[in-house]
This record gives sequence, structure tokens and C-alpha cells, in this order.
Amino acid sequence: MSSKEDAQTRRKYLMRTVQDSMDVLNGKWKIAIISALCCFTKRRFSDILHDVVGISNRMLSKELKELEINQVIKRTIVDTQPITVTYELTEHGKTLQPIIEGLAAWGVIHHKKIVGQ
Repeated sequence: MSSKEDAQTRRKYLMRTVQDSMDVLNGKWKIAIISALCCFTKRRFSDILHDVVGISNRMLSKELKELEINQVIKRTIVDTQPITVTYELTEHGKTLQPIIEGLAAWGVIHHKKIVGQ
């Protein structure tokens, strides 16, 4: 295989892996939910509902289930009265923290560039 074909194969692989990542993180709310868990570590459902402005109960429940299936977050039921459910990033989910921090830093720079401040 030539070096040109190797480079083409690497680019295609990179594009597939980005798409795989986006399949897990897609949608309007997942990054915001992960950001809340990065900032506050362990959160209850109602805490996340307040952290992520505009999300409905139903949508938050759906997104949390999908993130749990993909092993990004962990759901823990605490035997209290009434029962408390908490959510936190798994060890695998914590690998997203540098990406969230980088995205936040880019957002600040982008905002300054667009707004001009």
C-alpha cells in the first residue's frame, strides 16, 4: 500500500471514529448534561433539570438513559426516604472532561471574536 493510500485510510478511519463519538454525544442536550456532571460531579435528577436550562423532564430522562447505556454516566439509587437517585460520570465518562473544558475555552474565545470584546 502506498503512503497516499495509507493517508487516505487514516483519514477515513478518523472520520469514522468522529462519527462514532457523535453517535454517542449527538442531540441538543447530551453535552450540556455531561457539562453539568463535569462541573458538579454527583447530581440528582432535579439538579440536572435546573442546570440544563430548557430541557423537559421527559427529554432529560431519555438522555440520561442513553448516556447510561453508553457507559458515560452511572445512575445510583440511594436507599433514603424518599428514595434518592444520583447521576455521575463513570471513569469512561470522565475522559470527556478535557474535551468539555476545551469546548468551554473555545466558546469563550469564539464569543469574544464574534461580540468583539
